[in-house]
Amino acid sequence: MTDQTVIDLGTRAVWVAIEISAPILAAALITGVLVSILQAATQIQEQTLSFVPKILMITLAMILCGPWILQTMMGFTTDLFNGIPGVTH
Repeated sequence: MTDQTVIDLGTRAVWVAIEISAPILAAALITGVLVSILQAATQIQEQTLSFVPKILMITLAMILCGPWILQTMMGFTTDLFNGIPGVTH
């Protein structure tokens, strides 16, 4: 195993992690901004108000993007296991 192989594998792992976490993080970010705008417009300054909508949107994002996330992770894992014989030589 060369240094370049390890670097490529680590880079791909980081990109897969970013890809699979992006939809969930985006849902939380968008929901947080919308709730913050609503709080600023209505002058309701309750800190726990944004918690429930964020949890609901994260759950919805996980339900909608779950199959794609699973497929991406399975593809990465399959490629990883298929590359093992090439590493040992």
